[in-house]
Amino acid sequence: MHIIASIRNVLVPVHRAGYPFIAAFFGASIVLGFLWQPLFWLGLILTLWCAYFFRDPERVTPVADHLVISPADGRVSLVGHVTPPVELGLGNEPVLRVSVFMTVFDCHVNRAPMRGRIARIIYREGQFKNAELDKASEVNERNSVVIETPKGEIGVVQIAGLIARRIICWSQQEDRIEAGERFGLIRFGSRLDIYLPGDVRARVAEGQSAYAGETVIAEYGENLKSWPARRD
Repeated sequence: MHIIASIRNVLVPVHRAGYPFIAAFFGASIVLGFLWQPLFWLGLILTLWCAYFFRDPERVTPVADHLVISPADGRVSLVGHVTPPVELGLGNEPVLRVSVFMTVFDCHVNRAPMRGRIARIIYREGQFKNAELDKASEVNERNSVVIETPKGEIGVVQIAGLIARRIICWSQQEDRIEAGERFGLIRFGSRLDIYLPGDVRARVAEGQSAYAGETVIAEYGENLKSWPARRD
């Protein structure tokens, strides 16, 4: 049973957005193999990596209107209060922001952090600086999704990085979306920022790993206390 479970963790479905890239990698491997056989095996390894990158595993999402679920797999790179970007329309007061940085080895399918109605989607052209930098929130190419939730409007921003050159968002304005539901992806390394106005507390710390659709990154409620964290 443990062997079967391990296989299922590796052989997960691949998102259809990855099919053209996987086919291109495999086709290039065959061509290179005619030139020099070792290049075929190198290309095959890269093809398998490409399929791994576009994996789309099932997730078990906690269902509660006061919980905020991570929209991305990766490392929590920033937790703090900042003024949200003007395009989000969330006001000029500092709100809680949680940033999740995705490397090229993380699953890149993005999921909604809370249920609600998509009120606005705003795309901004920009640069492709390291997505781990704080200023990437302002200068990098990004796509912002504002969701009207039972706790008010929140912002989810897909930010392109050094390698990422394509932000995909298949959800549309006025769509109803559930917590943990897939709404987009970013190709090859990037970051997601979540802006949370109101009485909310972070439930993750910087450096912690997060999993889209499963990890609780924040919680709404009055008189909530912050959770301490330590690094061992």
